[in-house]
Amino acid sequence: MTGLDGFTDVLDYPMYVVTAAADGEQGGCLVGFASQCSIDPPRFMVWISTANRTYRIARCASHLAVHALRRDQTQVAELFGRRTGDDIDKFGRVAWRPGEGGAPVLEDSCAWLVGRVRERVDGGDHVGFLLAPVTQSPPGPARPPLLRFSDVADLSPGHPASDHGTDPPCSSSVPGGHERRGRLL
Repeated sequence: MTGLDGFTDVLDYPMYVVTAAADGEQGGCLVGFASQCSIDPPRFMVWISTANRTYRIARCASHLAVHALRRDQTQVAELFGRRTGDDIDKFGRVAWRPGEGGAPVLEDSCAWLVGRVRERVDGGDHVGFLLAPVTQSPPGPARPPLLRFSDVADLSPGHPASDHGTDPPCSSSVPGGHERRGRLL
């Protein structure tokens, strides 16, 4: 047996919507590969498919927003997981506001954070974005049941399953003086 199926088949991890804005575009997608990865300093890692339109925007973004969804938000999960921003305006169908770095913050998520992109890591068909939190939703009074992988396992992704190859250069620059050109991995 190769791969991870024997291990990952027993996992039922939370699903998130990740949003980004850069160069006059916005993107958002449903992701399952995400986790807190450091307590001090606080860090959160989110992995985005390189075949995804959101990746093409996120690779040029200074900040990303990560949203936890309640179990009853399957329509939001379908919008960001089954549809592509190449075909529809996802943000015209949800309430949102611009967050730090322009990252769209979905107003109806049960919890969210906006993080500055500190590093990008090539993980194969996904790129990891290491985030340093800069703002987040206030703590809620209770922990609602979260949307989990088993709730959306039947969704087909809205993007093709192929890599886009060489990415075009980004037109803006990353805070701290690092110019964004081509792939930053």
